[in-house]
Amino acid sequence: MTDAAASTFRPWTPPRRTERLSLLPFLWQSWRDPLAIWGEAHFKELYISGQSPLGRSLVVSDPAGVRHVLTDNAANYVKGDLQRRVLGPMLADGLLLTEGEQWRRARRIMAPLFTPAHTARTAEAMDPVCRRRVEGWRLEHGARVLNIDSEMSGLTFDILSATLFSDDLDGDAAGFEKALNHFLAVGARISPLDALKAPDWIPRLGRVAAGGDARFFKERVDALVARRRARIEQDDDAPEDLLTALLSARDEEGDGAGLSDHEVASNILTFILAGHETTARTLGWTLHLISRDARVASLLKAEADGWDRRAATLRDLHWHRAVMEEAMRLFPPAPAMIRQALEDDEIGGHEVKAGQSVLIAPWVIHRHEKLWDEPDAFRPERFLPENRKSIDRYAWLPFSGGPRICIGAAFAMQEAIIALAEILKVAEVEAITPIEPRPVHQVTLRSQRTMRLRLRARRNRAEAA
Repeated sequence: MTDAAASTFRPWTPPRRTERLSLLPFLWQSWRDPLAIWGEAHFKELYISGQSPLGRSLVVSDPAGVRHVLTDNAANYVKGDLQRRVLGPMLADGLLLTEGEQWRRARRIMAPLFTPAHTARTAEAMDPVCRRRVEGWRLEHGARVLNIDSEMSGLTFDILSATLFSDDLDGDAAGFEKALNHFLAVGARISPLDALKAPDWIPRLGRVAAGGDARFFKERVDALVARRRARIEQDDDAPEDLLTALLSARDEEGDGAGLSDHEVASNILTFILAGHETTARTLGWTLHLISRDARVASLLKAEADGWDRRAATLRDLHWHRAVMEEAMRLFPPAPAMIRQALEDDEIGGHEVKAGQSVLIAPWVIHRHEKLWDEPDAFRPERFLPENRKSIDRYAWLPFSGGPRICIGAAFAMQEAIIALAEILKVAEVEAITPIEPRPVHQVTLRSQRTMRLRLRARRNRAEAA
């Protein structure tokens, strides 16, 4: 083994099962943490077909099979009832959960709002928000141990508010974070009743307990939409941001109508969950990885120091992008996707019946032994421009793929890279304990316990600034 290989950091991962779970343990693990469902075979075989505790299913890890489901025959595979039952109370009519013509119409309306040109313009607003957050840590007065989960949530919320809603979210980052954390920890868990397809009239305890969170979000977002709608109708110099664009956009290829206020509110909530939350978690996992790898940290700091903020371009931040993409490989923001076949089909020689579940799990695919060299190792160089072309498009799925690929993927990457560069321009990131954070699947991939890291001012901060 070479010195480089010996020093490669391998983050902690959950133990893998060697035996199939029976019904009750399966339901328990699905509620507690779905990551515990995956067994050793899932990381060695590209297809696993068989009878699960909840019916026949097919786990697809072969990039060709993934492409078939998400792109080539995407019309045959819809999001199953389970996801709608879990997230429906919050996101029922947003892009994440809608299907068919309702989804196509909303996607057509919103696509022009996320073009590369639109996304690039938001960089000018993102950078000062990041700098204010970093300056608020006051590292020049001494090292600080930060709650990384909370700090990254606050940072991405501030960016979302500034760039998409012109700071019209009432500045209540703490309130949104508290409600979102409680919803994900309690209300968004997979209830055994949902997994067993029990009637909706039977109360789900987690959903009942999280009812206040849903009301909090609905009241805040409904008020936000109503205020902005009034400004637009009164021609009161409404800001040119995403919210105004959502309320003003029209389906030029269809009936010419726009989104209803309810649809706009549902998509704002979708952006908060699928945008703010996933980017915050990605930044947290990235900082954890950097804190354990001095070589990569050094490369990133040198690159951040050479970044010209005035150019408002991320072209030269190759290592930042590579580290971010490797972090999303090891800790994918959305660890699993479930699709349901509408009609009979065949995937990679495996028969799929109408109504059958097909599982595509980035958590598994990103660590699969047949798809990656040293799959459990933190090796960001695999995503550098000269190496990235060897990675199959459907072997790396942090933003899903096909027609339903995340509409804000470029926005999220730009936001995360700028935030990371601003942090590393001024800060050393250090682990405070040899005990690593343990990932847990709660809709997104979160740390089981609060992630804390020590940040101290870099000795060459004056030169970097």
